[in-house]
Amino acid sequence: MIKFLFILLGVGWLLGQLLRYFLRSKLAQLARKVNEAAMEQQRAQQQAQRPKDGVHVDFIPKKSPQKMKKDIEGGEYVDFEEVKD
Repeated sequence: MIKFLFILLGVGWLLGQLLRYFLRSKLAQLARKVNEAAMEQQRAQQQAQRPKDGVHVDFIPKKSPQKMKKDIEGGEYVDFEEVKD
């Protein structure tokens, strides 16, 4: 009777170890697949955000010499009086 209990406990322990090993390997495979799918989705989103044709400029204004002038010259002071109607 004691021999039967030891065999039963040994087989139960062995089956538990094997079950734990297979579950860990299957969970690791599942985690890898989920990680790869998330990376692929992230790559697809990044590619979708990039402009495909680049930047297109319709009009480039000519540079005028007045705008190129960096020194601002002061003008005359004009006294202002408010006129009431």
